[in-house]
Amino acid sequence: MANPTYKKEITALLVIDPYNDFISEGGKLWDRIKTVAEANQCVPHMLQVLNAARQAELPIFYALHHRYRPGDYETWKYIAPIQKAAWSRKTFQDGTWGGELRSEFKPQSGDIVAQEHWCSSGFANTDLDLQLKNHGIHQLIVIGLIAHTCVEATVRFAAELGYEVTVVKDAIADYSDQDMNAALVTNLPNYANAIVTTNEVIESISSLSTEGRITSAVH
Repeated sequence: MANPTYKKEITALLVIDPYNDFISEGGKLWDRIKTVAEANQCVPHMLQVLNAARQAELPIFYALHHRYRPGDYETWKYIAPIQKAAWSRKTFQDGTWGGELRSEFKPQSGDIVAQEHWCSSGFANTDLDLQLKNHGIHQLIVIGLIAHTCVEATVRFAAELGYEVTVVKDAIADYSDQDMNAALVTNLPNYANAIVTTNEVIESISSLSTEGRITSAVH
């Protein structure tokens, strides 16, 4: 896939699930993703992409998994396996440290936080599509967790809705190399318009910031 180009007025960064339970030492799922996340420097790369997007003044959107609250699933008649797992582990429990976003990734003024998704797709049963469309967004740059679940499901749904999606392959992580490979090699190339490295996407984003300065100088 060629290194993508972006139009600033229609491009946004989408950050998926930067919870302490995922990406902080002591998080409930950190030990499961630690090997992959440290091998590709997922967390530092996520932060680099986020900072580059802020520098270029791109809109930042958050797609966050539902934070467990007591009573959430007890009366449900139908529940997906991934939801059963979250229920049993009390993953991202509301009101706990694990259910908070890692400090470097907390939304800032002007960032858009979509409604929390109950399963894997950031679009399913949320206002993410509405928020993106109302802000004129068509091109999405995606970082976050987990490659073969929430990232993949969100990218698939985005493709169904007509978005152009870039996945930053070293700013996502998974539970194993096998899971990462299934997402990045087998599945995501069918839905993402580009799969790039952090350095590649930052180069593209930085050019938007430069273009903005040139335009301002001309006017």
